[in-house]
Amino acid sequence: MSLTLLSRRCFVRLGLARTVLLASLLVPCGLRVHAAAEPLPPVVFVHGNGDSAALWLTTVWRFESNGWPRERLHALDLPLPLARDDDQVEQPGRTSADDLARHLGTEVARVARAHGGGKVILVGNSRGGLAIRNYIARHGGAALVAQAILGGTPNHGVWANPALRPGSEFNGAGPFLTALNAPPGAAPGEEVTPGVRWLTLRSDRNDKFAQPDGAWIGAKGVPTGVSYDGPALAGATNVVLPGRDHREVSYHAEAFAETFRFVTGRAPTTLEIRPEAEVRLAGKVTGFGPGGPTNLPIPGATVEIFATDPATGARRGGARYRATVSEDGHWGPLATDAQTTLEFVVTAPDHAITHFYRGPFLRSSQLVHLRVERPLPAENRPGAVVLLSRPRGYFGLPRDEVILDGKSPPPGIPPGVAGVSVSRLELADATARPVAAAFRSGALAEQLTGRVWPAAENRVVLLELHH
Repeated sequence: MSLTLLSRRCFVRLGLARTVLLASLLVPCGLRVHAAAEPLPPVVFVHGNGDSAALWLTTVWRFESNGWPRERLHALDLPLPLARDDDQVEQPGRTSADDLARHLGTEVARVARAHGGGKVILVGNSRGGLAIRNYIARHGGAALVAQAILGGTPNHGVWANPALRPGSEFNGAGPFLTALNAPPGAAPGEEVTPGVRWLTLRSDRNDKFAQPDGAWIGAKGVPTGVSYDGPALAGATNVVLPGRDHREVSYHAEAFAETFRFVTGRAPTTLEIRPEAEVRLAGKVTGFGPGGPTNLPIPGATVEIFATDPATGARRGGARYRATVSEDGHWGPLATDAQTTLEFVVTAPDHAITHFYRGPFLRSSQLVHLRVERPLPAENRPGAVVLLSRPRGYFGLPRDEVILDGKSPPPGIPPGVAGVSVSRLELADATARPVAAAFRSGALAEQLTGRVWPAAENRVVLLELHH
């Protein structure tokens, strides 16, 4: 590709290292460095299908560690985050594409007013990126948005087949994406709304929702009509993060580096998360509804938090926090530090009693959202149920090393494209004992130890990784 075309269309498909070397080429595409005296713009983060604002936790920490004021970083919780099977047909507990765009528009307007009326930066993962594009193209967002960063967004669909769920938001041949890829005012051959600077981040071949084969949509051996570069957009700066999965292209440190560089015109000072001496945590309790996972509060849920021994998972003393959440579902704050491992115990109506085990929180956050698990079936319960969760990425074999209670790999993680974020282990014996997990992926490494709790009491153990 010639430099002339690169400058004109900002259409870059480069790995991280090459992008660093060619950062100066992006200047003609409109990058600028914010002057020292100019306030940094507010950023609104938008999560993906079925997810929550909590997934942006480490990204927000990295922004803060590079000097971005905490009060200018806003992670949006979409109340009903799952898409409808048919975008135009109402479905309990699900939302349409326009529902999300309107909800996002309300939040962007609020954030813009709170920070003096200037434009904001939008950063979205997966379906969150579609909400961003829809808001900008069809709901007046171009007037309030300066830059939009889309990670793993299925811009050309998860499949592109007019005969397969033709009304789905994720069908590249359906009416929603067909219109979105020809937005009003776009230059010939381009797919982005003018007046906003666009960046897409994608994997090379490891995004479960950008695959030529339909294995991850339950149609193995059937062509999807979508290629590995499906998340790229003509008219945007398009960057490839080799080996990263569908979530990592938004939540990995490499994704943060590209986002920060695009927004500021310079590399971040650090990719590390700088610990705080005093840490205060807060969040809300959510669960499941008729359509699947939601971000709606569960009034009446109780939250207990204990410090734990990192080697055994045993509690160190009594509860450091105990409260019944209010109507808005929020809990906290909890005062802790950047060295203490924690157990969160949440008891909520119509859900399992969920024991969340987490590693140390390096910085303060109000994004510690606790989505309790579905209740266990009344009959034929195992001795115990232990889940290992990686919310900000998927487990991939043989890329990653994953161990749960001595099993490597643990149940439910297939080889090949990374596409599973939770492993479920059922134990015959409910005897109280430590249960440990270890995860390694390249430079990332994390270990967690919890305790076994009896499924007979409708209890589920959840070991949740930060990275």
